[in-house]
Amino acid sequence: MTLAEDNNPFQSNIVHIGGRKSKLAVVQSESIKAKIATLHPDFSIDVLAFSTLGDKVQNVPLYSFGGKSLWTKELEILLMHKIDPYEKLDLVVHSLKDLPTVLPPEFELGCITEREDPTDALCMAKDSPYKTLNDLPDGSVVGTSSLRRSAQLKKNFPNLRYQVIRGNVITRLAKLDDPETPFKCIVLATAGLKRLDLAHRITMTLNLDNSGMYHAVGQGALGIEIKRGNSHIKKLLQEISHKPTTICCLAERALMRTLEGGCSVPIGVETSYDPSTKNLTLKGIVISPNGKESVEDVFAQKINDDNLVEDSENVGKTLAHKLAQKGAKRILEEINFEKIKSEEELAKKSEAEIPKETLQRLKVEHTDLPLTDGLEL
Repeated sequence: MTLAEDNNPFQSNIVHIGGRKSKLAVVQSESIKAKIATLHPDFSIDVLAFSTLGDKVQNVPLYSFGGKSLWTKELEILLMHKIDPYEKLDLVVHSLKDLPTVLPPEFELGCITEREDPTDALCMAKDSPYKTLNDLPDGSVVGTSSLRRSAQLKKNFPNLRYQVIRGNVITRLAKLDDPETPFKCIVLATAGLKRLDLAHRITMTLNLDNSGMYHAVGQGALGIEIKRGNSHIKKLLQEISHKPTTICCLAERALMRTLEGGCSVPIGVETSYDPSTKNLTLKGIVISPNGKESVEDVFAQKINDDNLVEDSENVGKTLAHKLAQKGAKRILEEINFEKIKSEEELAKKSEAEIPKETLQRLKVEHTDLPLTDGLEL
């Protein structure tokens, strides 16, 4: 039994939460459970974790096989129907940057919760003498699965080399720490590392000031997807919604949606909202995969609480049009994903394999994380 759809918003005290099966996804789903339980200690709340197609495909770059829908479709089915042995879900927890900016008509974004640090994080190999990208010798190999990250890094640190690295956090750290690794460092999301209690591996957070790095749209925030029209669950979720995060992320998602960009295209943002002045500022970049072409701009607007969604999205749309006038659309349209895929497949052939004993040791040290991974890292 799920929350009944009648005039009593909390007639049922049972809530079914769904999410992916990776360690990070489970941690995120459990955090939403905790938020609801704090407000409603009498509720019975369960978390169901599922492997999705995006978890199962690990041998090609993320942006070459279908984008964000890989992480949502199977979970969306359970928002619509009870399928034995699983209960029908009331809500699905996503890393917001994994969630498509345009959802199928049957679903909607129920809320956005408070954002963790949205920056990217630099992780050096264990016992490395280096701390920052500027410390690295020319030609050092940096690992990342993100086209947005690699494009900006190529622009700002052209003296370094960049290779694709896939797998969950433990797999990537194992590749990094292996004595035969080609990688001097890897770049992950700060939020994911913090949620997994791995912040001690961060040697530097990357931002506009210290490295010229814009973060991903929605990075660090959690988005809760629900069946459209489920007013009772939506009202419940408004109790855990975070207004400043929502304002920033609505603007970022409107920027991406207007530019027709997916999660794996090189669009970066930096957003700030001042609750005292109600002023929202959105900075953005669109950059070519090789880092040689880019356009940047900024737009700011006061957000009216009575028109919060429209005003926030207007900031993103306006910045998108400004970037498009500077050539952003041309850069995105000229991206040849098949060419990038071929180049990265060649690069991966030189990547060292992780010794089984090394991987097993790291898995034991870090609570045996399942070998699945998503876009949030």
